[in-house]
Parts: sequence; C-alpha cells; structure tokens
Amino acid sequence: MAELFLVRHGQASLGSQDYDRLSDTGKQQSIWLGEHFARNGIRFDRVMTGSLLRHAETLDAIRLATSGADVECEIHPGLDEYDFHALFRALRDEDLRLVESAKRSPREFFKALRAVLHLWCECALDDRVPETWRAFQKRVAAARVAIQQCGARRVLVVTSGGVIGAFMQQILQAPAAMAIELNMQVRNSSVTHCFFNREAIQLSSFNGIAHLDDPQRHAFQTYG
Repeated sequence: MAELFLVRHGQASLGSQDYDRLSDTGKQQSIWLGEHFARNGIRFDRVMTGSLLRHAETLDAIRLATSGADVECEIHPGLDEYDFHALFRALRDEDLRLVESAKRSPREFFKALRAVLHLWCECALDDRVPETWRAFQKRVAAARVAIQQCGARRVLVVTSGGVIGAFMQQILQAPAAMAIELNMQVRNSSVTHCFFNREAIQLSSFNGIAHLDDPQRHAFQTYG
C-alpha cells in the first residue's frame, strides 16, 4: 500500500490582521518537520496542498530541509480550511455571545469556535454561510479520492486542522460531530500517517509531533 503523510500547517498568526501567515514559531515548526523527514529518509513522490498561504509557507519551510523540492505541488481546493470568520459572522442574535467570548483569550476563542462548529455541523447556519457543512464534507471527500487515485507511493499533503478532522472522521466512519472533536486536537505541524490504495485508507497514527518531542521544543507545541 502507499503512504500518506497528512500535515497540519505550522502555527499561523491568530489574533493578527492576517491570520493566513505563519508566525515565526510556525516557520520553525515546519523547518524541524522537514529535518525530521530528512533524518528518516522520507522522500515524497507526490505533494499536495490547499490554496492558502499558510499551507504554501509550511511546505516551503519543510522543503528547506528535505528531499522532494523538485516534485511539483498540486493545489486542491478540497484541502482548504473552512472560513471560521464567516461562521462567526453567520451567528444568529441568540448566539452572538460567542463572538464576544472569542475575543477574551486564545482559550476562550477555541471554546467559542467549538460551539460555532457544532452549530454549523447541525445545519443551524445553512442559510447564512457561504459554505454549508455538507459542502465542506463533500470537498474533503473529493480531496481524499484524488489522493487515493493519484498513483503515488508516498504522498505529502499540507492542509488545515478542520480538513484533517473531517478526513479522519470520514475514513473512520464516525459520526459527523467527531470531525469537530478531532479538529480541536490537531496540533500545528503535526503528522497524521495513513496507508492507502484506490479502494481504502487505513489510519496508522494521528497527530504525531516527533519533531517537537525534545524538551527544549515543548514551547513549540501549539494549536493555533
């Protein structure tokens, strides 16, 4: 079977005017991940990302230290993250407290985001969002099929936490809400490893951060 390395982007710039850029921490996480791949002789013959800048910057940093720089990157829209700004804007009056909660601290932001995602998953925001939960699930599934049909032996995919959560929920055939719980656990620059062929994908390991296990790197274990 072929191998899939599903990587969440490095830490982005949460709280800044432009979230879609890696922070200095995010760049370092990604460089260390590339070094980890290189040390372990992991070479890729297919590379895919979403279209977001943080995906591209993560891949660029990985490629500073690993092989595969000559492998052309395929951009697939199914690997783009949901628009969490749009989800917050879509809240109805009775749920606007979540907007204020999200402003208090990173911890409160993630608590509010989980609640908003559950409303989205339950189709409570369908008439107010640019992308419904069903549409999001459908495009993630399309990306999964594209990976399975690509013909490569070892694939690197750089994407976002929401996509990884939905991807895992789908292959595990878990309830839809499980995608949200998995999403909230995915750490920056983590690796989810799978084996696959054209018919199936099997999970090998989830949310691994071996490249950040050194005690001197524990401060680089982030979720944002």
